[in-house]
Amino acid sequence: MKVLQLSPSQGLALLLLLLAVWQLSGCAVSPRLKPSDQPSVAGKTFVITGASSGFGRGVALRLAALQGNVVLAARRTEVLEEVATQARAAGGSALVVTTDVSSPDDIQALARAAIERFGKIDVWINNAAVGALGRFEDVPVEDHARVIDVNLKGVIYGSHAAMRQFRTQGFGTLVNVGSVESEIPLAYHASYAATKGGVMNLGAAIAEEIRLSGSETISVATVMPWAADTPFWKHAANYTGGTPRMATMDGPEQVVEATAWVSVNPRKRLPVGWKARGAVISHSLFPSLTERIAANIAHHWQIEKAPPAPPTTGSLYEPMQSGTTVEGDVRERMEREEAARKQSK
Repeated sequence: MKVLQLSPSQGLALLLLLLAVWQLSGCAVSPRLKPSDQPSVAGKTFVITGASSGFGRGVALRLAALQGNVVLAARRTEVLEEVATQARAAGGSALVVTTDVSSPDDIQALARAAIERFGKIDVWINNAAVGALGRFEDVPVEDHARVIDVNLKGVIYGSHAAMRQFRTQGFGTLVNVGSVESEIPLAYHASYAATKGGVMNLGAAIAEEIRLSGSETISVATVMPWAADTPFWKHAANYTGGTPRMATMDGPEQVVEATAWVSVNPRKRLPVGWKARGAVISHSLFPSLTERIAANIAHHWQIEKAPPAPPTTGSLYEPMQSGTTVEGDVRERMEREEAARKQSK
């Protein structure tokens, strides 16, 4: 039996074709908050980890604009204060709590601070995440461990604190930010993909426990974005030898909107955008082929085409001063690098 052999460009074309078919089927509408959703947000308290940049910052400002109370958690206190100022200007209330999500004590302090200030927690959004890029054996084992500490153990700690509070008060929504890699593990992202698979299964297990308990007022949702242009790529540890990147990135806006939306309209799993939805469907139908295509694409863009870059631990152990916006400007950088590569030929 012959195995289908595809070049990276052919694989990308095939994957995009499958995704386009899914989009045209009419099933790929990304959810967005509407003005009519304001009563569902106003006055409610949202704990958001990883709120200093990327999706977390965007979600905090989006919810604040609808008069939500946002509890901002991350390691960069000064940046959080900046986000809080913007949130208040947008019409919301904001509380800054310096937090390393890999510390159970920090998570408990975060929960206490939110309750002391606002009296309850309506929604807890586990968004904080880090990455370590490179061949599995080239990434130091301590870096893999740190990714697990933040992306999986941090979500477990946050989910545990949230669920205990929800059981006490009788209601609440837990939102965990997973990834398309929760379904489709990507080459050179081994420990990151492992954590995102764990996040999805954690949410699914908690959802079943909620169902079995008979509760209809507690919910859990897992958001599954496609690769997005945020400061994640600047903050990632990198041992690939090239600048961090991925093909066909989405902007962060639709993920911000979807995460804010699902926090008041819970869904068990929410792939965001037509590419994410299509990839999940493709993987359910053709798992090996989809993983092979995805790996070829990652190899082509990250290993073969990326300009050289030195090894770095990124923000794994200490926060970085750079990368404080929602957008990461990775796509713009990739365009510049591609133009320079063509000129050098």
